[in-house]
Amino acid sequence: MASRVNANVKSSPYLYRYVYGPVPSRRLGRSLGIDLMPMKRCTYDCIYCQLGRTTEKTDEPKAFETTEAIRAELDRKLSSGPPPDFISLAGSGEPTLNAGIGDLILNIKKMTDIPVAVLTNGSLLWREEVRSALMAADLILPSLDAGDEAMFQYVNRPHRGIPFERMVAGLVDFVRLCPGKVWLEIFLLDGVTSTPSEIRKIDEIICRIRPRKIQLNTVARPPAEKFACAVSDDRMERLKDLFSAPAEVISRQIPTETVENQNSPSTTDIVSLLARRPCTLDDVARGLALRPGDVLKRLDALCRTGAITVMRTSEGIYYKKMEESESGS
Repeated sequence: MASRVNANVKSSPYLYRYVYGPVPSRRLGRSLGIDLMPMKRCTYDCIYCQLGRTTEKTDEPKAFETTEAIRAELDRKLSSGPPPDFISLAGSGEPTLNAGIGDLILNIKKMTDIPVAVLTNGSLLWREEVRSALMAADLILPSLDAGDEAMFQYVNRPHRGIPFERMVAGLVDFVRLCPGKVWLEIFLLDGVTSTPSEIRKIDEIICRIRPRKIQLNTVARPPAEKFACAVSDDRMERLKDLFSAPAEVISRQIPTETVENQNSPSTTDIVSLLARRPCTLDDVARGLALRPGDVLKRLDALCRTGAITVMRTSEGIYYKKMEESESGS
């Protein structure tokens, strides 16, 4: 039985390499994700990143021959089950480092009327070609984690080609060109960016950017560095009142699928989800609309085959996809 599960995960013709979900998203409702980057090619090496340390830090977009494969997977996924609320371009790194993101957005818009969102750290919006590539998207969700250069270097650990003011100028320019399209995520860390003095600095930058929406977030999964700690829910609610413009706190609770949206996720759907983010048993159950008892059986089987591994943290027990370097293969 265990060997069959392992074989299905590794060789199934229906194992999606780029498309995952749909899963209930705390920000976008029912979201179908597209992973545009190999693990973990990024402009930053954020101390709070749930994907761990950056393995290739760069500020140069690169062409990947994946557009046709992504279109084929997306077409197959959209042909079954109810449509998602959003198609979300994200990645196991920074999605705007994929030089083909603009063409992909245009191709998706030809395939479906489902709105396209791009989840980005916003670090490359100072590049004209990146801004142009994102113009056809329906929604852009960049992040801002610091109010000055020193904190930017501490929290985000950016590529040397991305100074703080260049990054901020890119955000300002993009919102000016696309008013109403940007929801700005502010990621707060306990004892670091959650102090009133640091929030004032961030607020000054937000007043320059003028996004459509401000959303506050904090650590919800095991971070790259243990010293990156979450802000409590109560304190997050108090901190939102320190911003000049209305801000909302992103709930750490993942919404539950309705019965009509459930689509019998497979074992490969679980592995695909865990390849993008560490999850608890409850995360998987809520995210894929499965009963916790059923999820536990599947997770145990996947652990026995070596397809996934367990992370025990102070926040709870998390599961993640086993990397080849970890399995020794």
